[in-house]
Amino acid sequence: MIDLHTHTDQSDGTATPAALVAAAKALPLEALAITDHDTLAGYDIAAPRAAEAGLELICGIELSTRLEPKPEDRIPGKRAPSVHLLGYFIDAPSPGFREWIVGSQRSRHQRNLTLIARLNSLGVDITLDEVKVIGRNLTGRPHFARILLQKGYVKSNQEAFDKYLADDAEAGVERDEPTLFEAVKRVSEGGGLPVLAHPVRLLGGRDRAKLAVLLEELIAVGLRGIEVFHSEHTPEDSETFASLAHQFDLAVTGGSDYHGGNKPGIELGTGKGNLHLPYSVLEAIRENAAVAR
Repeated sequence: MIDLHTHTDQSDGTATPAALVAAAKALPLEALAITDHDTLAGYDIAAPRAAEAGLELICGIELSTRLEPKPEDRIPGKRAPSVHLLGYFIDAPSPGFREWIVGSQRSRHQRNLTLIARLNSLGVDITLDEVKVIGRNLTGRPHFARILLQKGYVKSNQEAFDKYLADDAEAGVERDEPTLFEAVKRVSEGGGLPVLAHPVRLLGGRDRAKLAVLLEELIAVGLRGIEVFHSEHTPEDSETFASLAHQFDLAVTGGSDYHGGNKPGIELGTGKGNLHLPYSVLEAIRENAAVAR
């Protein structure tokens, strides 16, 4: 069994890289990919631990992007939806790719400063230093949610997003993110395999025809895979996405999207009990990546 979509405390997960490696080895998983948001720090820390433990570790990343609508589909005053892109096999990325990631981290920091100011203006007593104690190197909105919960401003993480943190919430701050198309190009040019993450969240969730059109456009700029198996996907979803992968000759990937305590109910390796990915999935992805190169 393998898991190709996980997060550590170097982004918005709660497990340290070492703890995640230990948990994967204990299951046991045959291979693990760390796909922290907008950083390779979790993988960098985990790599020597995985080598010591005899666990195959895949270098990955999950990039936050925006899907810009076509001019005719734009709605005045409404921001383009957020889309996540996975990148695999980027253990030796080009210097340009690492520099680009740093730019994304700066954008995240600026959003955090503005978010703190807006929360304070609403009477919420919170500081960025408090949030950084939890978020550490890559503080994001899930860490804000935990502080809001701890201080009693909300009763759940979901309420924190609904009331304060979502783009359209009271204190919401839109982050300057790259477009999905730019991110696909960057991962590809950086030596990685670009994969569309959890497609069930896209285009209303389950519009196969619209997703097919988007995939064609993304393939033209370098997309090489689609996440078919995910904790949020029903068997019918996975069947649809597998069909699209076959139609467009895309690599089939999958993973739990494990975040530890930040996403209760999603377990490493098995997600919500709906995942059991064999090692052959990773072998097929590697073949696809080799052909792309």
